[in-house]
Amino acid sequence: MKEKLSFSSYFVIGVMLFALFFGAGNLIFPASLGQNAGTNLWPAVIGFLITGTGLPFLGILAMGFSGSRNLQELASRIHPVYAVIFTALLYLTIGPFFATPRTGAVAYDIGIAPFVADDYVKIGLFIFTLLFFGITLWLSLNPSKIVDRVGKILSPGIIILLAVLLITVIVKPMGSFEAPQEAYSSGAFMKGFTEGYNTMDALASLVFGIIVINAIRALGITSKKEILSATMKSGIVATIFLGIIYVGIAYLGATSTGMFGLFDTGGPVLSNASSYYFGTFGAVMLAIIIILACLTTSIGLITACGEYFNLLFPKISYKAFVLFFSLLSFTIANFGLANIINYSVPVLMFLYPLAIVLMLLTFLSPLFKHSRLVYVAAIAVTFCISIIDGLKTFFDIFEIQYPNWLFSIIDFYKNNLPMYTEGLGWLVPVLVVILVTGIIGRVKYQKQEDMRATEV
Repeated sequence: MKEKLSFSSYFVIGVMLFALFFGAGNLIFPASLGQNAGTNLWPAVIGFLITGTGLPFLGILAMGFSGSRNLQELASRIHPVYAVIFTALLYLTIGPFFATPRTGAVAYDIGIAPFVADDYVKIGLFIFTLLFFGITLWLSLNPSKIVDRVGKILSPGIIILLAVLLITVIVKPMGSFEAPQEAYSSGAFMKGFTEGYNTMDALASLVFGIIVINAIRALGITSKKEILSATMKSGIVATIFLGIIYVGIAYLGATSTGMFGLFDTGGPVLSNASSYYFGTFGAVMLAIIIILACLTTSIGLITACGEYFNLLFPKISYKAFVLFFSLLSFTIANFGLANIINYSVPVLMFLYPLAIVLMLLTFLSPLFKHSRLVYVAAIAVTFCISIIDGLKTFFDIFEIQYPNWLFSIIDFYKNNLPMYTEGLGWLVPVLVVILVTGIIGRVKYQKQEDMRATEV
């Protein structure tokens, strides 16, 4: 039994956590942000780092602080039924609905599409994703150490390759920053803040946190204080690596616009930059590493979802879930990367506030004596606002006119909720509700304690 972990131990766990987080979204979204933010890059990047690295770090800490065995147990503080629905929706979001199809689409966009003629891009995507998710299915049905071994080789490989590319970009930029696109011309910080949702890492952190805690316990750490300390140190390591890569890729994107023009997604930015600096060899090397990295991520996500839903519905076999999720991921991947991103944003605008408030409640829970009233009230208020945010985002992205009832609610929120137009309309109401119900919770707890003392 150990009292503390050595630096090397939590550094290794931190690198493992970085590898868990690092996937397709971590490459494409900062590149796209850089292209669109242009001269407003730095406020946009700061906003992106808060949600792209800060929230995942808080998520990892929240799981360590809570002492819960898994996300469903933590969410059951609100209600057992809510816990199942929230956890299942989160797994589906970071799994077969969005994140897993995105791995195949990004691997194709970066690794294969640059070498495919325009007339054959769609059929190329179909053939590639068929092979990609076929391999995912095969390896998910037959768990093997080969995935872990490839992952351990790939993580340093990706970091080295990206480091070479990003250092080259800094030393020899492709061009200067262009004027920002409309979405970033004003309020670049808040735009970057909401763009950070797209990485889905804050949602994933509520799942990955348990993996980190189990790794720490496996090294002989048993005290809650030391587990939390080691979790924090490991989280800092992963956050630093992610932050450096985000800033570098965003800078690459910002300097590439004049050379390549604007792309719909961040995938072509990286492939074109690699070709620009290192020729065909560079593009091929990037393609191989990104495809393998996306494949290992895909296998991990499909396996995790299969295991969770098999636990939830034990009468349906793990293999049946893996087959279904692989087929679903393959189907959604063929809608193309841009469509996957567009459809995911409204869901993330709905889910992220719920996840953030759950993290916040976890840290504040001792202050209000873990009163369920506070959990239920805060989540209920968050739900009422975030569900409208999700619907509003959906209608905005697809340029659909709001129904009258939705327009009335949005208008009411705009006029009465601070920071609503910035996507943070839920924040002030939730803080007020936590304060009021927290006081009630403490008073009730104190009365119960006084009654117990009187009985004794």
